[in-house]
Amino acid sequence: MLLHIAYLLAGGLLLWKGADWVVDAASAIARRFGISELVIGLTIVAMGTSLPEFLVTLTAALKGIPSISFANIVGSNIFNLGIILGAVAMIKSVSGSKSLLLRDIPILFGVELFVRVMVSGGLLGRWSGLILTGVFVGYLVWMYHRCKQPTDPEGRGLCDATSDSEVATWKDYMLLPVGLIAVSFGSQFVVDGASGVARIFGLSEWLIGMTIVAAGTSLPELVTCLSASVKGKSDMILGNLVGSDFFNFAGVLGITSIIQPIAVKQSELLNMSFAVGVVALLWLLIRTQGKVSRNEGMLLFAVGIGRWGLEIWRAAM
Repeated sequence: MLLHIAYLLAGGLLLWKGADWVVDAASAIARRFGISELVIGLTIVAMGTSLPEFLVTLTAALKGIPSISFANIVGSNIFNLGIILGAVAMIKSVSGSKSLLLRDIPILFGVELFVRVMVSGGLLGRWSGLILTGVFVGYLVWMYHRCKQPTDPEGRGLCDATSDSEVATWKDYMLLPVGLIAVSFGSQFVVDGASGVARIFGLSEWLIGMTIVAAGTSLPELVTCLSASVKGKSDMILGNLVGSDFFNFAGVLGITSIIQPIAVKQSELLNMSFAVGVVALLWLLIRTQGKVSRNEGMLLFAVGIGRWGLEIWRAAM
């Protein structure tokens, strides 16, 4: 028990410092190359903070534990857009850009709906994985080319940064990978510690994956978003969360199911439908005011906590 607690404490420290380095370095590098914080949040930061989900999901699938593998992704996405975004918005409202509303959130919704349809038969197979991976790669290529297209007489791209007040130094190029490594290892320590404690109390693999493991692998997103909120980088908050969820479903599930098809139980389909519903709810909230207000943050947070409560209740029955 003491060893598990030590893992939790060490993981928390790595997450805190690593996330702080990632936000600072990514923002400076984005401005250095004339790229907006939104794009950095949707790509580099999102994929970096989703490394724990990828490692846990792939490892669980290869070890023959599909419940943890699939539950980790579904639970992480609900945790990201429900509990994390809700908590951050309750502290300070989170604005959403037009590109998120018209491009990124609809794409995320479409990808999650596709996964929901594919797992209806009880298996996310290699062909589905190839399609998801293709969508993920295509999205990154498309975004890159869109950012290069000039939209004004000065030739600025669609994703150009709005300010060049910060200039990246060699330290930023060092801190970004170090920060990503720190949050990756930190989350692993947290997951190992939390999972060890959970198994001592005899909890099921699905419940562990849906709650503790999902929360543990989402801690990089939580700490990164809190840090970004304190630093006033609103675009990076939603960009990180939406980008992470897209990477989870398109990249993580896509690559994992190509390597090892993932079996999905019928009892797990309800949670997949719930994850799709959370994205739809976020889309609706952003469309109304162009931001997630404090009251809307409370709603998202309640939805995320309610999902956890329902899982615990179902496990206790």
